[in-house]
Amino acid sequence: MGSFSSAAPRTTLVLGGARSGKSRYAEALVERQSAARVYLATAEAGDAEMEARIRRHRARRGPGWRTVEAPLELARAIEAEARRERAVLVDCLTLWLANLMGAARDVERETEILVACLGRVAGPVVLVSNEVGYGIVPDNEAARRFLDHAGLLHQRVAAVAGTVVLVAAGLPLALKGVALPLAPSVSDAPGSDEPRSDEPVSDETAPTELTGDPRAERRA
Repeated sequence: MGSFSSAAPRTTLVLGGARSGKSRYAEALVERQSAARVYLATAEAGDAEMEARIRRHRARRGPGWRTVEAPLELARAIEAEARRERAVLVDCLTLWLANLMGAARDVERETEILVACLGRVAGPVVLVSNEVGYGIVPDNEAARRFLDHAGLLHQRVAAVAGTVVLVAAGLPLALKGVALPLAPSVSDAPGSDEPRSDEPVSDETAPTELTGDPRAERRA
């Protein structure tokens, strides 16, 4: 695979629900764009269960990926890693958002920084995020704030992205631009719908309206 084509969108946002296939679609898209690939992982292994997931998905990750952890400083990591000759995959925005809230960071300010970064990025960036706004209205304030922030974050990123894709049942639907008809493989093994990387949780979002803790999404 060669370097980034000027015909390809500079930034792509891939949305979807739990086990939708969005991470696999995003991986396949990045692999199609560039032979040099960077995986920006927003997850943190806070317990033994998460550590086991990370090890399992590291073992199944294909060659050509380099992982960089970016639980909070996402814009800085994108600017450092995005190049014309290599593609960057961010997985995922909703977990990054949960990290920001857990660290009491200014979410609106961090969103502005990210959007500004995406507007001047030097190479292709694909961002994965969980669409968590389709359920019932949460009954606690923290979860409602999380859903509000997630919805606004998606709108801001979608506005600057060249392509926005919604993945459902493994099928991509273009909301903006053109969704490439990629066909990533699907396995019946438990947890197999997760990305082959150090960030295995983006398709495992627990219903935030039930947990009350946005960071609990990684534990579904």
